[in-house]
Amino acid sequence: GVIGSGAMCDSYNPFERTELVTRHALELLSAYGFGVAIDTKSDLVSRDTDVLAEIAAQMPVLVKFSITAADPALAARLEPGAPSPERRFAAMRQLAGAGLFTGLLLMPVLPGLTDNRENLSRLLRQTAEAGGRFCYCWPGLTMREGQREYFLQGLEDAFPGQGLRARYLRRYGDRYWCASPRARRLWEVFSHRCGQLGMRYRMEQIVSAATRDYGDRQLNFF
Repeated sequence: GVIGSGAMCDSYNPFERTELVTRHALELLSAYGFGVAIDTKSDLVSRDTDVLAEIAAQMPVLVKFSITAADPALAARLEPGAPSPERRFAAMRQLAGAGLFTGLLLMPVLPGLTDNRENLSRLLRQTAEAGGRFCYCWPGLTMREGQREYFLQGLEDAFPGQGLRARYLRRYGDRYWCASPRARRLWEVFSHRCGQLGMRYRMEQIVSAATRDYGDRQLNFF
């Protein structure tokens, strides 16, 4: 099977640099013949290129870098605890150079901040230049109870005086799925640009490309 890592909590949080919990988990996956799909906002994953290459020799490996903003200054305000976009793209380049299947996870797309053509186009270009083979995007964000208040307060702190909290509440209220008002146009731009760059952008295409060289992995009881 293929183990998913990082969907709710980043496997490469700052403690991983010294504690090596994720690296040891990857060593176990390699030893027992499992593949792995990693979502991360950290460049630290490149440290484990050797173990990921061991896994990829027998099972699929997908490394999806979550990068929200192409502009380093905007990224620093939105994600003050994450490595810069440049560092994440450098890590993507290292993994791609080792033959690993990697690309961009373009989520969330924040209304009024990152939901513009320039940001999407720049991120896609940087992904292609770094050797990324795919980009998966949903043009919006999710806000669940509890997390919503934390996020909206973060917007106020990072962008004081811009009224982002009030604008978000007016548009989305207590909704969970919060699509950008530009979602339709952004998707047109996104899908067209991915086609120009030769990058996969639908999940079924991404999974198919990542697994096609590994044959049938269905368990056989006979």
